[in-house]
Amino acid sequence: MASAGGTYRLSCSLVGHELDVRGLTRALFPPGGFVSVSRDRTARLWAPDSLNRGFTEMHCMSGHSNFVSCVCVIPSNENYPRGLIATGGNDHNICIFTLDNTTPLYVLKGHKNTVCSLSSGKFGTLLSGSWDTTAKVWLNDKCMMTLQGHTAAVWAVKILPEQGLMLTGSADKTIKLWKAGRCERTFTGHEDCVRGLAILSDSEFLSCANDASIRRWQILGECLQIYYGHTNYIYSISVFPHDKDFVTTGEDRTLRIWKQGECAQIIRLPAQSVWSCCVLNNGDIVVGASDGIIRVFTESLERTASAEEIQAFENELSQATIDPKTSDLGDINVDDLPGREHLKEPGTREGQTRLIKDDRNVEAYQWSVSEERWIKIGEVVGSSGATQQTSGRVLYEGKEYDYVFTIDVNENGPSYKLPYNINDDPWLTAYNFLQKNDLNPMFLDQVAKFIIDNTKGQMLGNTGTELSDPFTGSGRYVPGSSSESNAVLAPDPFTGAGRYVPGSASNVVAPLSGIDPFTGRSAYQSNNAKAENIYFPKKEAVTFDQANPSQILGKLKELNGDAPEEQKLTEDDFIILEKILFITCNTTVETPTAQQLLTLWKAINWPEDIVFPALDILRLCIKHPSVNENFCSEKDSIQFSGHLLKFLSPNGKQANQLLALRTLCNCFVSQAGQRLMMEQRDTLMSHAIEVKLCGNKNIHIALATLTLNYAVCLHKVNNIEGKAQCLSVISTVMEVVQDLEAIFRLLVALGTLISDDTNAVQLAKSLGVDSQIKKYASVSEPAKVSECCRFVLNLL
Repeated sequence: MASAGGTYRLSCSLVGHELDVRGLTRALFPPGGFVSVSRDRTARLWAPDSLNRGFTEMHCMSGHSNFVSCVCVIPSNENYPRGLIATGGNDHNICIFTLDNTTPLYVLKGHKNTVCSLSSGKFGTLLSGSWDTTAKVWLNDKCMMTLQGHTAAVWAVKILPEQGLMLTGSADKTIKLWKAGRCERTFTGHEDCVRGLAILSDSEFLSCANDASIRRWQILGECLQIYYGHTNYIYSISVFPHDKDFVTTGEDRTLRIWKQGECAQIIRLPAQSVWSCCVLNNGDIVVGASDGIIRVFTESLERTASAEEIQAFENELSQATIDPKTSDLGDINVDDLPGREHLKEPGTREGQTRLIKDDRNVEAYQWSVSEERWIKIGEVVGSSGATQQTSGRVLYEGKEYDYVFTIDVNENGPSYKLPYNINDDPWLTAYNFLQKNDLNPMFLDQVAKFIIDNTKGQMLGNTGTELSDPFTGSGRYVPGSSSESNAVLAPDPFTGAGRYVPGSASNVVAPLSGIDPFTGRSAYQSNNAKAENIYFPKKEAVTFDQANPSQILGKLKELNGDAPEEQKLTEDDFIILEKILFITCNTTVETPTAQQLLTLWKAINWPEDIVFPALDILRLCIKHPSVNENFCSEKDSIQFSGHLLKFLSPNGKQANQLLALRTLCNCFVSQAGQRLMMEQRDTLMSHAIEVKLCGNKNIHIALATLTLNYAVCLHKVNNIEGKAQCLSVISTVMEVVQDLEAIFRLLVALGTLISDDTNAVQLAKSLGVDSQIKKYASVSEPAKVSECCRFVLNLL
């Protein structure tokens, strides 16, 4: 390819969008093409002309009801060999398009505010960032998890090459590294809103921000280098293919090309806000700006625009007005400036700026090394007068607004900021403003009229408000899932050796070989024959069955003296509880009576510090079909599950945590219990996962068992969102668990989840679970851990 000495010049200008071009990305198809999105609510696919001298709009996609803010391409798969296009908008939605249709294939809903960044990864995963302070991970048309941790808008997201690693940049000035849905590291250093991210390699990435700096980071946390050059907000950053050089654009009207760590070229544009950029595979740079025009710049002589086109571009540039407050021109004293004769002296570097006085006008020129001449880049004025012409010009609390008004309610009181976009309802905005600042509702008409008068009544339509999920808050994903188990327990640290141990048996038989690997009564013995997968997919729930009713009742009687007077159990109550224990722990045709169930409910409502033996009775009784139906039925299920959740507080007693988890595991034995557990999956999982840091191996085994039991249920239904939650829990718990019995149950849960489900396999890979479990393939004892691990790895 012939080149012009490494200098970029205009290749073409593309007119099509009617408003700001907010996002750009390379297209997979057609080769050499790209996709653009705009405030005009459209996305457009551009294909290179056959003569390689320009681009043609292939088609215009629409599906958003408001501004389109960002775009990315989802890689090809068997169903869509040319890939998919994802766009995010101010309507809170993500639209997914095929290359054959101008309307969305489907729409992803879940964010509560503008979707301002998108990134695609392997196996069809999509990462989105939003003004609602969250990022979300999607697989096909389902939200797999929500990443929560930022305190302001998430402006930038990227999926790293290593599976399971994701980056988010925020208006809270931080960047966060996430693995399998949890924050691994927070990068600090930027002094203002982080606006863009770009990946350099497996171990390095770049960020740009409103502080006008670019930073190069090592993935382990170190900031390796800071680049300065821009004089205002930097909006976007893009890396050259197979290189560490990059380009940036910003509010200072420039595209800057960085090579070997230095700003090698500055290209000024006749638009104040240069919103977006991307680098094509041939090295050409595509830029989108607030004037709605897409411009392509190239090093190639063959693709350089004609002399007439370049002259037209320079004329347009020379007619632009430059506000010194938003540029790199500094303070200007007209009387001190030289005249036009100053342009006879050559510049000393690429992009050097020179101001000259022409009568009382001030003109700005930029030096072009390749052309050895000064190019006029505009006239300097006191103000551009364009502060409200583009969205994002005014930032307030990390979000873009068309207007941010200062409201003085009374002369002696404080001033209040009122942010407003022209697509907002002025009355709703006024109402929310008064509510937020605890102001008198009598001002409603006055504030709404102020908005209408000062925006000339501009309204593009109303946007609805959505309610947050009362359990999880803004629909956030909280990992927690289930598993199966039947372990023999070590002495419980709460009660001391030789005393009542919740869930233990007094006479455990030593292991024999060849029995079910889940029960602690056997160890799997391999032989010379080819190993058979006896571990998964697991078909039935694993339960905690061991019991010594006399010890449990003895402990209950001992603690009865500490119970409040109104909650003390009578001798008749103990006879009733002994009877229900006998019925549920033995093969009998008897059914527990209503009186027996009421007495049990009375016991499990004891104070937290003494309730654990009553919970142990519940753990055993819940396996009985009639008890299961009574507590888990539609009428009483919410009260029952809510009561158990109280015991899963991270600061609660570990004996209660353990027995509550085991009770939840045992709920899976009957249909009523399974139905309750699946209906309350989000809430139960979110509470259960909170106890993972306790360090108690018995709790870890119970948590792994709960995950496994959920996996058994999810294997029977096509619920990829539920599987995603389980997979994330497995990955999260694997990080803290050391007990090999708990690890084994998590491996079985993993194998059960991904068996016969290619989507689940892809999701597990995208979370990096395979690299996480590899170390268990070499465990020698117990052999079941390594064998099960190898079976799982074969699926992955």
